[in-house]
Amino acid sequence: MAGPAGRVDVVLVCGGRWHDVDHARLRLLEALARHPHARTRVFEDYATGSAAGGDALARADLLVTYACDLRPDPHQQRRLADWVAAGGRWLALHGTNAAIDPPPDGGPRVFGTPRVLGPVAEVLGSQFLGHPPIAPYRVEVTRPEHPLVAGIAPFEVGDELYVSELHPPLEVLLHARFTGSCRGFQEGRVDDDEPRPVLYLKRTGAGTVCYLTLGHTRGRFDVQDLGVDDTGREDRGSWLVPAFTTVLERCLEWGVTGAFPAVGPAASPASPGRPG
Repeated sequence: MAGPAGRVDVVLVCGGRWHDVDHARLRLLEALARHPHARTRVFEDYATGSAAGGDALARADLLVTYACDLRPDPHQQRRLADWVAAGGRWLALHGTNAAIDPPPDGGPRVFGTPRVLGPVAEVLGSQFLGHPPIAPYRVEVTRPEHPLVAGIAPFEVGDELYVSELHPPLEVLLHARFTGSCRGFQEGRVDDDEPRPVLYLKRTGAGTVCYLTLGHTRGRFDVQDLGVDDTGREDRGSWLVPAFTTVLERCLEWGVTGAFPAVGPAASPASPGRPG
């Protein structure tokens, strides 16, 4: 679907709740700007069509999403699923797979995760159930020979470790380990020690989703609807970790070019890309 002279049309959707989507949007646009053939249109939700500009998703080669509790309506769900099946490339980040109901007023502080994503959950390969309290954890390399993670050593992040309902088959490239409960969520308790996917590929029809669960970021004023006017701190999570930046840039290169990056023996954890 690339345009004249190889131009690649990108749709970037950044929106939702409880995260600093401005920070994520800026970092993603900076990374996309390093690809001279990419031209990006930016949206806050999945309504990517307009009378003036036409249907951006229909013309896109790549969809990039950074979201939390951003729920496509039934029509948008079908469009997204059909677009991927027809050959679309979708780089989904962090909470794209999350639909979260906040606690009712006066009730216990427990969040629900309703199954309202329809076919999108299947296309994404997962739906968020919960995460334990944010704390440093180790990300392991599942497929060290794969170009998206070649030369990357296991690394530590302070991020949300996702426990999700999976929709296989998935080609898992990075994973983490977690056993226990996800405090504050109705679901998400796990008693097995199965790997929790952190980066994976999910193919549907002629298209592919590349899902990276990392990328939590929160500013001081992003949870006011939960009764916290000012958290007093900024949380940049994995965005400060060079290995995350390297993996993200490789995923974007795949998204823009349609090919996995050529990574030779020179790639090493000692030179993992730009620091956050």
